[in-house]
This record gives sequence, C-alpha cells and structure tokens, in this order.
Amino acid sequence: MNNPLLARFADVPALIDPRAGSRFEADLSAILQHPRAHELMAAAEFSASDNFWFAPDDWRSMYRPYVVVDGILQIPVKGVLLYDFPWALGSYATGYAYIARALERGLADGNVRGIALIVYSYGGQGDGCFDLSNKIYAGRAIKPIKAFAQMAYSAGYAVASAAKVITGSSNAGIGSIGVVMTHLDVSRAMEEHGMKITFVHFGKHKVDGNAYQPLPDGVKARWQSWCDETGEQFCALVARNRGIDIAVVRATEAECYHASEALDLKLIDAIAPLDDAVTAFSPELSDPDDDEEGDPQMSTAASVPPAGQAAATATLDTARSEGHAAGKLEGAKEGTSAERTRISAILSSDEAKDKSDLANHLAFSTDMTADAAKGILAKAPAQAAAAAQVNPLAAAMAGVTNPDVGADANAGAQTDEQKAAAMASAIVGAYRGEPAKAAAK
Repeated sequence: MNNPLLARFADVPALIDPRAGSRFEADLSAILQHPRAHELMAAAEFSASDNFWFAPDDWRSMYRPYVVVDGILQIPVKGVLLYDFPWALGSYATGYAYIARALERGLADGNVRGIALIVYSYGGQGDGCFDLSNKIYAGRAIKPIKAFAQMAYSAGYAVASAAKVITGSSNAGIGSIGVVMTHLDVSRAMEEHGMKITFVHFGKHKVDGNAYQPLPDGVKARWQSWCDETGEQFCALVARNRGIDIAVVRATEAECYHASEALDLKLIDAIAPLDDAVTAFSPELSDPDDDEEGDPQMSTAASVPPAGQAAATATLDTARSEGHAAGKLEGAKEGTSAERTRISAILSSDEAKDKSDLANHLAFSTDMTADAAKGILAKAPAQAAAAAQVNPLAAAMAGVTNPDVGADANAGAQTDEQKAAAMASAIVGAYRGEPAKAAAK
C-alpha cells in the first residue's frame, strides 16, 4: 500500500462502514495531497501539552479548531477517524487525539457551558476509539454533552453514543455497530507475473495474514475470534452509553439505519434539523427544568472546580436561569455581569493571596459582597500548601472503565455513569468541606 494512512487498516479490526469504501480511500488520499501534508503528518508537537493549541494567525490553527458559540464548544467528528492524529481536516479526517484535547480544554474552560459533537463520519480505526468514548462518557458528569449527527456509522457512532443526548437529522445514517478486518491476497497475481515469495521465519504465526499467500483457515478463525471480541466490546460500550440492553445492540448485526429506525431502537434521542438543534442547545442550559430524561440539568455546578472554574460557571448559570425563569433576559445579562465582577474582585484581591480555598468558597458558595469577603480573607490565616490540582476529566475517568462484556455483566451494580457522577460530587464535597460519604461500589 502506497498510502500510509490506508495501511493502518490492513489486517486489524476496524470500526468502519464497508459501504463507504470508495469515499474512505478518497479521503485518506486527500490528506496526503494536502500541500503541507508532511508537516501535518509530523505530529511531534502533539505530545507537549503547552503547545497543542496554536495562535490564531498560525496556519495550523485552522486544523485544530476551538470554536465556542454562545457558551457551546463545537467539536467536529468528521470523515475517517484516526488514531494518533491530532488534527481536524474538514470532512476528510478527524483524529481521536484532537477530539480528546478539545474535550479536555472545553471541560476546563469556564466560558464553555456545554459541548456539542458535530458528527459526520462513516467510522475509522479501532485503536483509541473506545478510550475516547470513555472520556466523553466521563465528561458527561462534568458538563452537558450532546451529539448532532448527519452520519454516525461504526467508530463515528461509538463516539456519538458517549454523549448524553444524540439528535439526528431527518435523513441521518446511524449504526453499523460492528467490526471488520480485511486481507489482501495477491498470490495469484504474483504467480501470473512469474514471482514467488518465500518467507524464512521463526515462530509458526510470524507471517500469519501476509498478502502473498491465501489466508489459512486456522488464521481466519483466529481473526474471527479477534473480531468477535472487539465486536462484543463495542456492543457493551454502546449499551452502557445509551442505557439500553446489550441484546438489542447485538441484534442490530451492524445494520445501518435511517433516523426514524434509529429512534425506535433508542440509538438516538431526537430527530430535528441539526442547525436548529445546535442553536437551541445554549438556551436549554439556561432552563433548569429542561432535561430530556427528567433529571436535574447536569452542568458545571455539579462538577469538580479546577481553580474555581466549575463553580464560577455554575454561579453564572444560576444567574442566567433566574433571569430566564422570570422572563427578564436583560436582567439575567446584568446579573451575570455583576456576578463576574464580584467573583473577580474577590479572587484577584491581595487578601486572597495564599488563601485560594477560602476565597473560592466565599466567591462561589456565598452571596457575600466583595468588600465583606475581603474583610474575612484579611483576618484568615494562609492555607497550607495545596495538593496537586484536580483535573476534572481525570477525576471522572477514574470511575469509568470499559464495560464488562455480557448481557448481565453489570446486573445489580452501580453504572459507570453513576460512579463518575458520585466521584465528581465527592470531590466537590471535599472542596466545600462536607463530610465524606461511603465510597461507591
């Protein structure tokens, strides 16, 4: 194979809709035809956390977009999905690494109240897909995450399924919850050209699956078991993410569905024009009663507060909600502005130096004026050296693992989502000085 990206899919389980084969190959070729492909493929800078995001005037910034509209971070999940690829190249390809970094930044960004996954993908690599899905699933315990899908097949659906809510367009394509492996046998073509390959190897399985010999039955059976195991993991992941029986997911047999069929199977939650649905996401977060499942609206109010960001956003959300509920939009805007000013005055004051815990508490957990808070801080002793700052996603991820395979694997056990939410709640409680509760089992 001349395309190194295409070669990634040879002889390994892939999460891709085979019907998209022509487009899949065209998209991968388009990446390599990019005038700066060599620079894009040299992703060494990805490993350094302090230089992942580029300045707006850097040409590379357009391939690592961070777009926040009305408090909603929009993360593209488009084209072929690739492991160890920290870029988003239009509708051609998106890297799991890019999506993960955008997610992490959005969860820690006090200006982001919700995260929208804009999904238009026929799938991609199996490597890294389930790990990313787990990260998104854990992120639901920190901020509202919704997926908006025009096409969500295979790996694309694995990513979308981790969102709390999935909205599909009226002609959306959803599903293909399955695994595929390919083997290219060029032995006959080699023979016709008078060529024969001889392997000298140690270990009888060393050359399993090579392209110069037909695939032996024993190797094919081994590959089938590999596909089956990955497929079961995929089904369990979707069942957990969507809160449906794994038998229902298995029964899809990797079928692709129209939006109405996917809605009946609970693979999505709603059908609506996607532009309208994305636009409506932000106003929904201003209404505490607006939740598709009747649960209290999840927002940063119930998440871990790194450097006070989560609590700050919660306070601002409260201000917006009160204004919205009273039908006074301008009042909400003024309340939000005043609250920002009050919080900033407390946290940036000289009195708050070396007393960040108390300052955060006074700013985010009380209605105390800035002057009153400064008076208390002036008399309070400096706090002891704090432990390492808690990363909200890392905290939530600590309670989330790959779901067990099997129809009743989690029977009677607390769900990973409940564990993640409980952990986030415990961290917030500890931050506020509340007594610890029994650990979730």
